[in-house]
Amino acid sequence: MTAVQHLDGIGALAERYQVFLVDQFGVLHDGINPYSGAVEALSALKRAGKTTVLISNSGKRAEPNERRLLKLGFEPGSWDHFVSSGEVAWRSFHEMAASGALRSETKCLLISRDNDRSAVDGLPFVLAKDGSDAELVLISASEGDRYDLDHYRRLLGPAAARQVPCFCTNPDKIMLTAVGPRFGAGRLADLYESLGGSVTRIGKPYPQIFEAALALADNPDRDSVVCVGDSVEHDIAGGIGVSVATTLVLSGILADTPDLEDVFASLNARPDYIAESFRFP
Repeated sequence: MTAVQHLDGIGALAERYQVFLVDQFGVLHDGINPYSGAVEALSALKRAGKTTVLISNSGKRAEPNERRLLKLGFEPGSWDHFVSSGEVAWRSFHEMAASGALRSETKCLLISRDNDRSAVDGLPFVLAKDGSDAELVLISASEGDRYDLDHYRRLLGPAAARQVPCFCTNPDKIMLTAVGPRFGAGRLADLYESLGGSVTRIGKPYPQIFEAALALADNPDRDSVVCVGDSVEHDIAGGIGVSVATTLVLSGILADTPDLEDVFASLNARPDYIAESFRFP
C-alpha cells in the first residue's frame, strides 16, 4: 500500500504537475465565502504558468458558476476553463435535440435550487408541475436545507412508478449549506431508484466529465495532471478512474473526520496526497 503524502498546501504540487483539475465547493469556497488562501492560490497557479480546469458537480451550467466565483472575489482569468456536470448534461441534451433523439416540448420535471432554470434554458423542454405527467426528470440540485426527503418522495414517486427516465447532474450526496451539511442531489437520485426508477448520473466520479475537462486542457499526458478535491467518493475515485494523481483537501465535507483510513477503505480509493487546505505554499 502506497503511503499518502501529507502537504502543507499545494505549492509542492505546482513543482510536480502542469495541469490542475480543481473542485470548487469544499476546496475553493463553502458556497458563501472563499476559504482562507484559496483566492491567492488559484492566482498563484496562473502566475506559475499552470493550466487550471475547475471541475464541479454543479447542476448549473459553467457561466453562472463562474459569475459566482467572481462575486466571491476570485481573480478574473485565474482559471483557464470551467466544466460543470450541468454544462456537460446541457450539451448532451442539446446534441440529442439537434439529432432528433430528444422530442421537442418534452415534459421535464426539474428539481433545482432557488427556482433556478439555467439547467434547461435553451433546451426543448416544457416544465412539468410534478411527477404525474413528467416524461423526463432532471435532478440538478437539492434544497435539503429547506425540505425533508418525504417532500421529494411525494414529488418524485409518481414519475419513478411510471419508469420515467431520470438524469442527475449533481451526484454529490452531501452538500455544504449555511446551516451545515445536508443531503445533496445525489441522495435524491438514490431516492428515485429506491422508488423504482432508473437514473443516469452525470458528473464526478464518472469519466465523462473528466474526459471533457482533459479535452479542454488539450488532452495532456496523464502523468502531468493532478485532481484536487474534498470528496473521496467523487474527486479521488474519479481522478483514479482516469489515471491522474489525486489530492484530498480537508477543508470541505471531510473536515474533522476522525479516521480517514476508514473512508479510503470503504470506497476503495486512496489519494496520493492530503492537504489541509487549498493554499500556497
